[in-house]
Amino acid sequence: MVNINIFSKSSEYDTFLKGAVIFKAGDSGDLAYAVKEGVVNILVGERVVEQVKPGGIFGEMALIDHNTRSATAVAATDCQLVPISARQFTLLVQQTPFFALEVMRLMAERLRSANECLQISPHTPA
Repeated sequence: MVNINIFSKSSEYDTFLKGAVIFKAGDSGDLAYAVKEGVVNILVGERVVEQVKPGGIFGEMALIDHNTRSATAVAATDCQLVPISARQFTLLVQQTPFFALEVMRLMAERLRSANECLQISPHTPA
């Protein structure tokens, strides 16, 4: 899994207790989050499709496509999450090519994982 550690030393973070809903599928999205400490479950319906650990980010899709959340995020443990606003995200992408590439790698990993779950071969037409 892609690990983006540029937020690990951040002194600005939000705390979520185990079981707290960070956002729900269908919510509007104006923040992405970087996991500083703890684990966040990403759910589609009732199914956990990913666990995001320290160094991981989630919620970035809403900042990229300005659409509603496609999944629900729940704190699997007590968590410290660094909020990333749309403005911060855009600045990071513009000023830090490494960050932009890591986000693209993360999204590619998630897409490949979703394809595997759906058992779609890359050579089979959808």
